[in-house]
Amino acid sequence: MTALEPVPRRLLRDKAYDALLEAIVSGELPPGQKLHDGELAERLGLSRAPVRQALARLTAERLVVSKPQSYTRVAPVVAREIRDALAVVQAMHALAVRAAVPRLTGDDLARMRAANDAFVRALDAADPAAAVAADDALHAVPIVACGNEALAETVRRYTPLLRRLERRRFSSTAARASAARHDALIDACAAGDTETAVALSGTIWGGLEAEAAAEEEAAGTATAQGGAPARTAGP
Repeated sequence: MTALEPVPRRLLRDKAYDALLEAIVSGELPPGQKLHDGELAERLGLSRAPVRQALARLTAERLVVSKPQSYTRVAPVVAREIRDALAVVQAMHALAVRAAVPRLTGDDLARMRAANDAFVRALDAADPAAAVAADDALHAVPIVACGNEALAETVRRYTPLLRRLERRRFSSTAARASAARHDALIDACAAGDTETAVALSGTIWGGLEAEAAAEEEAAGTATAQGGAPARTAGP
C-alpha cells in the first residue's frame, strides 16, 4: 500500500495524518509540493475535514507551510530547525531514561527487546518505515515508564521533524549500529545502571547528527545553485 491510498474510516484524523506524514517523509510529497485538501481527501478516500485537521497538525509541526487564502505546501527542509529539534529530542529521551530505569518492570524490558527484534527484522527486509515504527516502540517504553507527560508531549511535538533523518539512517548500513546500541541500552536498563543507560540513549540519538549534517549540506548546495533558500515559505 502506498502512503496515499484510501484508509479505513477509523480515527480518520489520525489516519490522514499518518498517511500524509509518511508521504512527506518518503518524498512522495516533496518539499514545495502544493497541497489541496480536496485532492488529498479524494486520494485518501476521506472527507475534507480530517484532511484539514491533519494538515493543521503538520503545519504546527513545521512539515507543512500555509498562508490563508493563498497556498498550502510541503515545507522546505530547514537544517537549523532539524538540528534544534534533534537537540531537544535527544535531551528528552535521556531525561526519560534517567527517570525510568528504576521503574522498569520485566514486562517493560520484554517490550523493549521485542521492539528491537522487530527493528532488526525491518532492517533485514529493507523496510525503513517499519524500522521507524519499531524504534518508536522501543523508545516509548522509558517515556511511558517515567510518567512525565510534559516530556512525552515535547517528544511528540518535535520528533516529526526528525523523520527524514531516521528514514535516511534506517535505509543505510549504519542502522545496524543502532540495533546493537539498543541491545546495550536494554542490558543497562535491566542491570539498573542508570548512568550507562543515559549515556547510551544520548549516543543512539546522537547517531542522527550525521544525517542532520547531510541535510544542512544539501540545503546549502541547493541555495548555492540557485534553488529555494532554506526558509522560503511563499508561493
